[in-house]
Formats: sequence, C-alpha cells, structure tokens
Amino acid sequence: MDTRFLTSLSSVIECGSIAEAARRQNLTAAAISQRIKALEAILKCPLLIRTGHSAKPTNECLRLLPKLQQIERLSAQLQDDLDTTGLTGTLKVGVISSVLSGCFPKCIQGLNQQAPNILMKIVPGSSEQLYQALLQQKIDLAVLVQAPFKIPKVLQYKALFEEPLLFISKEAQHNHKSALQKLPFIQYDKNSWGGAIANTYLQDESINTTPLCAVDSLETIAMMVSQGMGASLIPNWQGLEQFQQALSCELIEDAKYQRSIGILSHRQSSKAPLLEKFQQVLCEVVAQGSTPESVSTNNLDHGVH
Repeated sequence: MDTRFLTSLSSVIECGSIAEAARRQNLTAAAISQRIKALEAILKCPLLIRTGHSAKPTNECLRLLPKLQQIERLSAQLQDDLDTTGLTGTLKVGVISSVLSGCFPKCIQGLNQQAPNILMKIVPGSSEQLYQALLQQKIDLAVLVQAPFKIPKVLQYKALFEEPLLFISKEAQHNHKSALQKLPFIQYDKNSWGGAIANTYLQDESINTTPLCAVDSLETIAMMVSQGMGASLIPNWQGLEQFQQALSCELIEDAKYQRSIGILSHRQSSKAPLLEKFQQVLCEVVAQGSTPESVSTNNLDHGVH
C-alpha cells in the first residue's frame, strides 16, 4: 500500500472535493481518483461517495480511517526515527500575520541554522482560526494572541512579549478620547481576540465612536489611518514602524489593555523535541531584541490613566 495514496484520501475527506484535494497536492483530479480506486481495490470496499463536485467518506471508510491515518503518520516518522537528536521532521506552525511580518523571519533563519532537518510549514491565520486548528491537530503549535478564556488542560501557553494599546491618528490630537468620538473610527475587529481588548477599553472609558469599518488586519488599519481616513486603537506591533512617519501615536498606559503574544501547544506531543527546539529559538530571537516596540517610546505621546 502506497502511503501517498492515504495522504490523498485524507486530503479528499478534509476538502470534501477531489478537485480541491488535487489542487492542494499539485496533482490532477484524475490522479487523485486513480489513487482512491487503487485503495478501494486493496481494501475491497468503497471509500468515497461522489455527488456532483463533492465527495464524502463511506461508512466503511469512516471505520477504517483512524487506522489508515495512523499508518500514514507512522510511515512519515520512520525516517525521523533514524535521527538520534529527534530533530528531524515536519513542524506545522500557525502564526498570526503581525508576528509573521515581524520577528518570525529571524526565527525561521535561526531554526534552519540550529536544526536544518526540521521542515517548518507555516499556516497563517487569526488567533481564533489557529486555536481551532490546534485543537483539531491540524497544526503542531500556534503563535497567537493569548486566549480571552481558560484554555483546556491539554494545552499550554507560554507568553513571549506584550504589546501595549495605542491610539493612532494622522495628526496629533489634544485629547485622544474626544478624538475617538469625533473622528471616523477604523475599528480593530472586536470579534478578534486582539480587537476585543481595544473594544474593552472603549467600553471601560465610555467612549462612543462612529465606526467607518471593522478590519482584522493591523497593516490595513495603519495604512488607512496614515491616509487620513480616521483614527484607531491598535496594539503597538512591530510592523507599525513602517508607518511611523505618517502617524501620530499615543500610548495607553494601562497593562490591562496590553495584547499578549505567545506560543500555544499541546502538553503531550509526539513531536516534543521539535516543539522544544522551535520554542527555544523563538525565545532567543525575542530575547535578542528582534521584537522592539514598533514605535520608539520617545516618539509617543503618553496617555494618563
């Protein structure tokens, strides 16, 4: 049994479509179909129900799936087991966009230098998306905003750094609270974990805004504000430095409204050596100061609270 065929079957089940699975694996739909037919011949049972452009597993497939996926995982680990250091294999890392464009490139470089046999597969997404992917074991760990709720005991969170909340506008404002009520408000989406922190500040301070739009992208918000489209409340993330000359920033000096960035992973994992090495390298990168405050505090107005 060719384990590549099992990978194709898993992909079809995950996608719900042979065509989409083919795109993900850089194969033709015909090739995927041939692999499924080969498995069906070996196992002597139908594995997929095809309806239109969709495909879903048969009852027989669902009964066999746990063992088939176990075979797939064990096969992938055979070569890794020959490395006595345990630092060989694929590590699927979920990363939020603000970290991906900040300290992460140096982390990739450092990991490649210290453990060249680790293949890192990066999965971008929001903190909520990455949290769900981790629970479903689609990724091995996530670098994200700290969850605003108590996480399950099977998971563990390690804080990396804090990002204070900032008021940003095109021009300097005498009072940021009145400016938030007067200017169009470009809202850091309150449904995102980081955006919920900014929204809590507005509620605590009884600030009524006139939202222009809600966006879950710090880069987009900074760009819109720099073009004079309104004001916003966002964390002081590293990528903000590229907009520094076009923005006026005021620091919200209250730790309650800081955004914590950290690593979330399972407490027990078959890839423990890889996870530990990744965490070590990323912590080294942070400790070396590759995640400085995006806008120097010398260039910030400081809010009084």
